[in-house]
Amino acid sequence: MRNKATVADVKTLSCSNSFRNYHFLKITTEDGTVGWSEFDENFGSPGVAAVINQLSHRLVGQSAMLHEHIREDLRNVTRPAFGGVVGQALGAIENALLDIKAKTLDIPCHVLLGGKVRDKIRVYWSHCVAYRMRTEHFSPGIVDSSGVRQIARDVVAGGYSALKTNIFHYNENDRIEAWSPGFGRPHEPSRNVERKTLKDLRRHLEMMREETGPDVDILLDLNFNARTEGYLKILRETSDLDLFWVEIDTLDPQALAYIRANSPHPISSCETLLGVQQFLPYFQNQSVDVAIIDTPWNGVWQSLKIAAAAEAYDVNVAPHNFYGHLCTMMNAHFSAVVPNMRIMETDIDRISWDDEVFTHAPEYKDGYLILPDRPGWGTEPVEAAFEKYPPLKSVGMIHRTPTPRLAV
Repeated sequence: MRNKATVADVKTLSCSNSFRNYHFLKITTEDGTVGWSEFDENFGSPGVAAVINQLSHRLVGQSAMLHEHIREDLRNVTRPAFGGVVGQALGAIENALLDIKAKTLDIPCHVLLGGKVRDKIRVYWSHCVAYRMRTEHFSPGIVDSSGVRQIARDVVAGGYSALKTNIFHYNENDRIEAWSPGFGRPHEPSRNVERKTLKDLRRHLEMMREETGPDVDILLDLNFNARTEGYLKILRETSDLDLFWVEIDTLDPQALAYIRANSPHPISSCETLLGVQQFLPYFQNQSVDVAIIDTPWNGVWQSLKIAAAAEAYDVNVAPHNFYGHLCTMMNAHFSAVVPNMRIMETDIDRISWDDEVFTHAPEYKDGYLILPDRPGWGTEPVEAAFEKYPPLKSVGMIHRTPTPRLAV
């Protein structure tokens, strides 16, 4: 007799979220149960959907209840090139299978994952300033220091107890400009941190502190925008400021351990890593105070294994979450069951049609996300909205800023 959770169809879908696209995986079983996951092709990951589609035939006919078996099968057939978009495709598949399994059992995913240890999750308002700089989407958008001060006040007014911001430059007319050479904005391969960057960063953080007051935690995200020398310069410049953590991306765990040993602030990292094997050197070298796990990339089931490894080294974890409502709910279920949870990232400045694209929006109260008890992840994409908001043709970091052509 065939299992009622036997996979019958695998499909990838997408729609616009204004300045990039949402991407979804829909897996349907023979009895009509639908499992959803959200993945991303904007964060340096073009091609995830193509990998899923290439692997989809291996899911059909298998039981979604055996998600670990399916993942190991897919891991084996992709082993020579595992990682990157291949690993992210497996994470998306795992997350959709978990949704099916929980719905089949008529339970929320947090029960499937071992049971919640908390009913609500503390969140921080991420991308403070960065998103509102998209003036074609936000009106009024942030164009100068007055907008920076306003969003800091909005954090307080909204009842949030923490925010995360990035590095920005201010020109002679007080206009704010993004500074993220690690992502090619601007194109500066050396990623050196000069005096202006230090001066403008300090001014930016001091303005936000003036508006939030002393009781809001400020997190600073440096991404891949410097090298070891530059990160140390930034840490020295901000040593007297009260920062919750400084987030640094580097693929060298020993370099990050050196940075952490010389940092006055807690260090978080690891959001671009895949699997326990990639995380372990950061734990073994005592590189981080908080390990950031991207659960859409890794799959929530695999992310639990990473969190368990972190706990063995007495390291806290936090989810990487700058996606749509479905990813937010996947991260919420993960955050609810992980004992060594620190704080959860979320984007409060959402697009105007988010509530049309998803059946349920996350509920926030007093700076916490309230965990729902609906079956599965607790929200689903609304396919009828996809036609109204068709996917953009060219989006993401790889399209936004052309590489300058050099004279030869």
